[in-house]
Order: sequence, then C-alpha cells, then structure tokens
Amino acid sequence: MDKVKKKLNIPSLICNCLGTLLLISVIAVLGILAVPQFLGYETYEIVSGSMAPSIPVGSLIFVQPAEGVDIEEGDVIAFLSEGNVIAHRVTANNVIEGTLNTKGDANAEEDFIAVPYSHLIGKVVKSVRNLGGFMAYLTKPIGKVYLLMVIACGVMFHILAGRLKR
Repeated sequence: MDKVKKKLNIPSLICNCLGTLLLISVIAVLGILAVPQFLGYETYEIVSGSMAPSIPVGSLIFVQPAEGVDIEEGDVIAFLSEGNVIAHRVTANNVIEGTLNTKGDANAEEDFIAVPYSHLIGKVVKSVRNLGGFMAYLTKPIGKVYLLMVIACGVMFHILAGRLKR
C-alpha cells in the first residue's frame, strides 16, 4: 500500500480555523439570547444602580416566572412599575393583601409603593455582570448587522480555505 503524504497547507488551515471560530462565536452569542427563553426564562438588562453592588448596571438578569405567594423575603424579583421592568429585593410578602414590599440594595429606604402580585414578572435566578449592555446592543438593528457581517466573514474564510487547498 502506497501512502500518499499530503503537504500541510498552513494558510488554508488558518482560514478554516478562523472561519469556524467566527461561526461558533455567533452561535454562542445567539444561544445566550435564545436558550433562556426556550427554558422559560426572561432576560433583562439592568440600567440603574439601585441593586448595586450585588447586581451592577449593565448586568443581564435571568427571570423565572413565579407566583407572588411563593416569593420569600430576600428574593430578588422583577416587576412592572409604570411601564418599566424593575428588579429589587423583597423585604416582606403580604400574602393577605397580595403585595410585595421591595427595596433596592443601594437604596436607603424601602420602595414607597408595594408591588401587587399582578405586576410580578418573576424571580431573578441569575445575573451576569456586563452581559446586559452587550446583549441589548446585539438586539438593535446595528447589532444584527454586525452579527450578519461576522457570519459572512466566517463563510468567506471557509471559501478561501477551500481555494487555498487547491
């Protein structure tokens, strides 16, 4: 049996690796955006410092739907307030009234208005620092254009690698 030795084509290998790396990075980013929603979680970006230092500005929070009666003191919840989504820590659960008393970790006082159960989005189960701003940027039109450009570059690297092999 004759073994044919193939010459290692370094430029082709580099282009192939770069193309694959770019495509995998896009898949990973899109996975971070999509997978939590498939698992039943909502994601939100923290835009104020009321929960600092435990959840700083720019964090991405993962919110699991929950019933008001299941929320305990000390849980961080997301709720609607005047059309905005707020994340604060629960200081008391008033089951009879159907409300939650809340307070931002960085705030000196409790929130003035108790959160009705009907405004509860859910319980914050995870937060990732600095990921919220990045993900919010990617959901804007310019972010989507950048993602498409990265995909196009990955495909072009693969095409170039194929041509360099010849």
